[in-house]
Amino acid sequence: MQFKSMVLSNVEVSPSYFRLRMTAPPTISGSQPGQFVMVRVNPAIDPLLRRPFGVFDLGTFETAYTDCGRQSFLEILYKVVGKGTALLSDLHQGDHLDILGPLGKGFTFGEPAGEKLLVGGGVGLAPLYYLAKELVKGSKVNLFAGGRNKDDVLCITEFERLGVETYVATDDGTLGTRGLVTEVFEQQLAKAGPNAMIFACGPFPMLQAVALLAEKYQVPCQVSLEAYMACGVGACLGCVVKGKNHSDSTPDYRCVCKDGPVFDSKDLLWS
Repeated sequence: MQFKSMVLSNVEVSPSYFRLRMTAPPTISGSQPGQFVMVRVNPAIDPLLRRPFGVFDLGTFETAYTDCGRQSFLEILYKVVGKGTALLSDLHQGDHLDILGPLGKGFTFGEPAGEKLLVGGGVGLAPLYYLAKELVKGSKVNLFAGGRNKDDVLCITEFERLGVETYVATDDGTLGTRGLVTEVFEQQLAKAGPNAMIFACGPFPMLQAVALLAEKYQVPCQVSLEAYMACGVGACLGCVVKGKNHSDSTPDYRCVCKDGPVFDSKDLLWS
């Protein structure tokens, strides 16, 4: 689905990190947590390509015009890392965007019984927030958030408002436990019940560590991968990763955009 969207707000929630809310068609409510949208900032040639962003939140709001009823909105959480995201950070209420999505495969919730363990870092927390909103309706949810410092740990208060128990770790100790979030995560994973499930999104080394812990403790694990992509629909093959059966003689590649971005951790080659 391609649609025009109007910016409702664009707020810097931490240095270089922004939370953008925009209008969306009512059909956006059918999106799965973990899916993403491709955003075109403007119709100019540069930047030519759309940028992929995980869906942070969906909802409705009351418009100023009583005869319009409630309007759907879509939120993304992003970090300014290049020209496209810099242009995005300059947008204000009333500016317009061109959106393609929702795209890709989202998270599978599993059975309500058992703890749901969410692990994220930086903007990897974005798809986990929308996921947490759905999971807390029937399950106990714990979040493990990591970053280099306190500025990289985003929107923790919003998770806590959902009733999510949060654990934070930063490399420099400016927020939460000093060290890697996977170290804090393993301490709790060892105590988790037999029906626990893991959901993770963030930098590849963090996902790799989470996948290995999931294997060690025999806990089902889904990971949402972040990747550069040009088309978002599997045509350009710019976002392929190695599948579990990959070798030099038997190539096994998966498109993050079309086959993911959410994968069972056992379906990927991590080494």
